[in-house]
Amino acid sequence: MSSLALNNLLDDNKHEKCIRNAKGKLKGIIKETNLIHSDFFSKEFGNNIYLKPENLQFTGSFKIRGAFNKIANLSEKEKTNGIIASSAGNHAQGVAYSAQKLGLQSVIVMPNITPLIKVNATKSYGSEVVLHGNVYDEAYNEALRLAESKGYTFVHPFNDYDVICGQGTIGVEIIDQLADVDEILVPIGGGGLISGIALAAKSINPNIRVIGVEPLGAMTMKSSIDKGKVVELDIVKTTAEGVAVKKPGDLTFNLVNRYVDGIITVSEEDIMEALLLLLEKHKIIAETAGVLSLAALKKLNVKNKNIVCVLSGGNIDVVTISSVVNKGLISRGRIFCFSVDLPDTPGQLLKISQILSNLGGNVIKLEHNQFKATDRYMNVQLEVTVETNGHKHINQIIKTLKKEKFYINRVY
Repeated sequence: MSSLALNNLLDDNKHEKCIRNAKGKLKGIIKETNLIHSDFFSKEFGNNIYLKPENLQFTGSFKIRGAFNKIANLSEKEKTNGIIASSAGNHAQGVAYSAQKLGLQSVIVMPNITPLIKVNATKSYGSEVVLHGNVYDEAYNEALRLAESKGYTFVHPFNDYDVICGQGTIGVEIIDQLADVDEILVPIGGGGLISGIALAAKSINPNIRVIGVEPLGAMTMKSSIDKGKVVELDIVKTTAEGVAVKKPGDLTFNLVNRYVDGIITVSEEDIMEALLLLLEKHKIIAETAGVLSLAALKKLNVKNKNIVCVLSGGNIDVVTISSVVNKGLISRGRIFCFSVDLPDTPGQLLKISQILSNLGGNVIKLEHNQFKATDRYMNVQLEVTVETNGHKHINQIIKTLKKEKFYINRVY
């Protein structure tokens, strides 16, 4: 991107107008998702926490906003050529849905790791799906190749001003619904969502803080900001496949560098715990990338502020939900598994069971196996999975077992 073009896109005076125009184009196409006040997260983290549930959006994520705004702004020739996009899933559905609404042909290139639910949903909107590569960037390069060879019009998922302005309509809705918002927490993949929200927020009220959130295994934007230039990660490793991007765009990098107030990184454990709590406390399902903003709440150093957490998407398959929930339960200390070698004499299993019962532990799985023991001729290995009430409860169980001469090996 030339310096002249970049300076034009960093013109503070044009952003609100562009985003308001996008809002008009999206009327009747999207849901204006209403903020949900969270009593649980507010109490847990000492702030007034609101959820912006874009997981409840048409197509299950915010991506429809930017995709439709971009495609609606294309020339007739560009539309006639057909649309192509690359995506880990949510942008794919946004482009496919928008193309269908506008009566256009679309092709979507998706990484091989994309959950089947997202692949099938994209196909259901009439798009041709091409699976290529193991991360977004490989799918992106294949989409560019196809655009060049077949003449398709490429719709970038984040490094495009019309796309960014479409995503910025989220920021306008937040401020329309909560004028005294202090901070907005936003997941970051390539940076399109946070760029749009930051442009909207800073155009309306420069005092609103916009904070990005990335997984530790995919610190694409933070690495670039820290080094003062766009950098490409050698590898990304995160369960949040929706933000598994190796390299941000030059436009989103510059917008984030100028308008975003900071970036928080969260662990995989943080992400799984956040998804579990959202499901358990609000009965709301979001994808792993979608709960990054909630995972960041424990990292904030502010109190009594009005904070909006953007839940960016909800396209997650049942198998992944099961796996993540189980890991979240472990992270919260709600499930505890241990093994112990017992003398092969009557009454040992009963004694263990009695200790757990007295301490309020609920046994949910038990394996009594002579052949796993250290000395299988004299001992029996017992492996027990217990439902618990948190880490303090687990420590109490461990302490009591040790007091009774049961020396356990913690499995998880």
